[in-house]
This record gives sequence, structure tokens and C-alpha cells, in this order.
Amino acid sequence: MRDFWNRYKRNRSAVFGLVVILLVILMAATADWLYAFDPFRLAGKPLSSPGTNGFLLGSDSLGRDVAAGIVHGAKTSLLIGLVATLVAVFIGILFGALAGYYGGQIDNILMRVTEIFQTIPSFIFAILLVAILKPSIYSVVIAISVVSWPGVARLVRGEFLSLKNREFVQACHTLGMSDLRIMLREILPNCLSPIIVIGSLMIATAILIESGLSFLGLGDPNIMSWGFQIGAGRTMLRSAWWVCTFPGVAILITVLAINLVGEGLNDALNPRLRERN
Repeated sequence: MRDFWNRYKRNRSAVFGLVVILLVILMAATADWLYAFDPFRLAGKPLSSPGTNGFLLGSDSLGRDVAAGIVHGAKTSLLIGLVATLVAVFIGILFGALAGYYGGQIDNILMRVTEIFQTIPSFIFAILLVAILKPSIYSVVIAISVVSWPGVARLVRGEFLSLKNREFVQACHTLGMSDLRIMLREILPNCLSPIIVIGSLMIATAILIESGLSFLGLGDPNIMSWGFQIGAGRTMLRSAWWVCTFPGVAILITVLAINLVGEGLNDALNPRLRERN
């Protein structure tokens, strides 16, 4: 662990991204303490500019506190991003491991299915799925997971193809170990580094997709999110810029920080880069 941190902290941008992400997580965790009221509550005068009428970041057209929405929306964005990524990674590992380990007809079938999903534009497919399932936090998670897993499947398949004929795997076959045990205990742990890196980057993508869906009115209408705030303020962008700007900056900073962390994880976990250092 110490060696990993020593490699990770060499990338100052990655350390900065980690600090930002920790601050966002802290903000989300303390949302109920910072703003101990419903973010949908009509808290005061509509369209109050930042710093006026008791609003730190202003209010929207209905008098809702923009700052409260950003703080509570952080929970939504992080939760959806994390859960959707975990589901997508699980599906991707399942498809990729089976395709790479068994090969042959199983590989052909699973990869053709993967290619079908990859040929459909991700965001349009997500919109279609949410529209069919009806807007809710569960349908958003399902939609993001469905459009995100093919990349993981391709990665895991390649890793399994390169590892399944190694000496330690052949030794496991000789000892009579089951295929499931070999995949889970011998091959998969050796694939975790690239999976962790791509998973961290997928969280950022999931946050962007969720924001886009909420902006279009396809998010859960009962849950505050950054995309919902931007969508609610798009008609008054010229007269009340703060309604869209601050949630947009929150998305920008969070996604940028996650990408910086992903870059740092790649530097720390990539064996080729490790040899150079």
C-alpha cells in the first residue's frame, strides 16, 4: 500500500483530484447538516442573485436555494455514478471473463452481443431506456449501466485471453481446480488494476450521463441533482445565470477531479509505467 501511494503521489494533478473528490464526498455526507431542509423547499424570494436575501449562491425561479441544491445534488450524482459503475463493471467482467476464458462459440456469441450494444449511441440509448422504464433513480442507474458495460467486457476479455495460457493457470488445471475457481481466484485478481482504472473513469462518465438525462427532464423528479438544477434554469440563463452556472461548475470540477484520479491510478497501477519509474 505504501509503494502504491508513493507512486500515486508523484502525480501532483492526481493528488489534487483526490483532494477535490474527498471534499465533494465530505460535502455530500454532511448535506443534511449543512442544509437541514428539503432542497425543493421554497426558501425565499425567487431569482435572488448570489449573496442576497440570505442565499449564498442565489435562488431559482421558484425561490429554491441553489447552494442547497448543489450540496444535496452531490449525494445523487455520486451515488448514481458509483452504483451504475459497479453494476456495469459486474456485467462487463461476467461477459469478458466467460468470453476470454472459454473462447470459441461462447466468445463469438458474447462479443457479437457486446458489439450490438457498442454500435448504438450511448446517450441516445440511455434516453430510450429511461423513457421506456419511466423516469426514476432506478431507471437512470439501469440505463447508465446498460450503456457502460461493453468497454469493460472488451478489456476483461483481452486480459483473460493473455492470462489463461500462463503457467500458473495450467498448474491450476493440473491440480483439478474448477473453472469458476480459476477465474475468480487466479485470473481475475491479476486483471484488477486496469479494471480499477477504467472503473474510476466510468464514474465520471456516469455522472455526465445522469446530468444530461436530468437536464432533459428524464431524471427522478423527486430527487435533487445537478442536472435537474441546470434543466430548471435553462430558460432564464440570460437573466439568472447563477441558476445554471454553479451546478455546471460543480459537475465540471467533480468530473475533472475523477479523471485526474483515474490518471493517477493508471500511473500507480500500470506495470509498464512502474518499470520506467
